Amino acid sequence: MEPYTPQRLPLEGLSYERLIKLVGEANAQLSEYNGLLQGIINPSILLSPLTNQEAVLSSKIEGTQATMEEVLEHEAGEVYDESKRQDIKEILNYRTALRKAEEHVETYGISLNIILELHKILMDSVRGKNKTPGEFRKDQNWIGSYGCTVEKATFVPPSPLQLNDHLKAWEEYLKYEDFDVLAQSAIVHAQFELIHPFKDGNGRIGRLLIPLFLFSKKRLIRPMFYLSDYMERNRDEYYARLKAISSEGDWTGWIIFYLTAVVEQAKINNTKTRAIMKLYEDTKTRVREVTRSQYSMQLVDSFFAQPIFVVTQLCARTGIPKASAHSLLKQLENEGVIITLRAGSGNRSAMLVFPELLDLAEGREVVRPRRTKK
Repeated sequence: MEPYTPQRLPLEGLSYERLIKLVGEANAQLSEYNGLLQGIINPSILLSPLTNQEAVLSSKIEGTQATMEEVLEHEAGEVYDESKRQDIKEILNYRTALRKAEEHVETYGISLNIILELHKILMDSVRGKNKTPGEFRKDQNWIGSYGCTVEKATFVPPSPLQLNDHLKAWEEYLKYEDFDVLAQSAIVHAQFELIHPFKDGNGRIGRLLIPLFLFSKKRLIRPMFYLSDYMERNRDEYYARLKAISSEGDWTGWIIFYLTAVVEQAKINNTKTRAIMKLYEDTKTRVREVTRSQYSMQLVDSFFAQPIFVVTQLCARTGIPKASAHSLLKQLENEGVIITLRAGSGNRSAMLVFPELLDLAEGREVVRPRRTKK
């Protein structure tokens, strides 16, 4: 199989009549979500579950098995076997790369240099660390069943001899004002995946680029709109639509799939964000009424930023004295605001959880815990 030659950007020959309705609906849904973001004082805290979920799901598409709860438990000190630790490390790297990217893109925009830096973060100390992290590939690679030859590959990315030219053209397209920003983000993502510039980690970098591109084009006030949830649930079609570009030149079909993902995911995010905002306001009221404490706001913000925790972490995050924290948390546990996930024993601290937030983030029905009998 010959290496793929990417189509020149901007694209020609798109079926705009098939896209026009979806373009309008996708933009309306995304604008509604961005409006919600604008109304949140500190979205990085309030919506941290969405960021954690994105890191988990984007990594899951590539084969990791860790859940969001396991990641949060790990950060609270839970010990897992080596295989699970590797999965969790990949997820934490993805989250670190997301945060690093936001800082850079807000000031400098997206460039090949920041993509190399993000790839280095993504591949740090995990599977694939021997596949030249932070460097574009210098060898021909291909995609297919394990151990297959290039002749039997399902896809052969561009030759490394032309890779730099394709990447430069892609980078230039980022600055271009195409017919619609959301459709352009679909093209940016797919073209990056088809160029396949790294030996490993292409999918995760490509999905990370989606909110960054929309952020750079001022369609989001924060790069906090993620599509990995939809792509994980529709993984077979996701890959089939990408393959149809390389095999049939079907860019219109890909953009339709992508815009459909934006519409459906934005609806989910709008509902989930409103529910999280309501939970935040309700929790502020409950914690203030239960504790009558000057530390009530610090407690609530900490629960949202780190919904699984041990007391020492909460104290370090909030500055609340340890003795006060123990007393306040006991009151809140008696009222069912938090629950004990793992009892303390010996030198091991008790692990606590704010369950309503995790239920919302995972899309589970929220059942408020019952009060503990005194």
